[in-house]
Amino acid sequence: MQQTHIVHPIAPLYDKNSRILILGSFPSVKSREQGFFYGHPQNRFWPLLARILNETVPVTIEQKKALLLSHGIALWDAIYSCDIMGSSDSSIRNAVPTDLKGILETSQISRIFCNGSSAGRCFEKYQEKALGMKAMVLPSTSPANAAWSLDRLYEVWKSILA
Repeated sequence: MQQTHIVHPIAPLYDKNSRILILGSFPSVKSREQGFFYGHPQNRFWPLLARILNETVPVTIEQKKALLLSHGIALWDAIYSCDIMGSSDSSIRNAVPTDLKGILETSQISRIFCNGSSAGRCFEKYQEKALGMKAMVLPSTSPANAAWSLDRLYEVWKSILA
């Protein structure tokens, strides 16, 4: 498999009431195919978030958007474009960061969380200083992060509501 240059195909999800921003690294092949975040059926993001928020696991994109916005959660990625092989974060080269200023200027974001270390490294390298905000890096919800069970993820991720 060879690297392909991809520009982020999914718009950020947020509104003026968003208080929390969760950043992934870059959308997986499945997410790019579906046109929305965390589209791989084995990614634990949606079941985990539903558990934290004490809600039903959303199935459709509209349900996912409604869940996030009703709880003041914005969602996007740290990388706007890159060269990547498939869905592999470790293959990412020539990353261009997303511009987060627009989200921060038109919402009430006061806390930023990164879903996994790749997103955390990108945020720290390209965005932290420019925004004057730090992000808390949480363990990845990706199925590739098999060392973390859903219960372990929940214990750490529930801090987004603190």
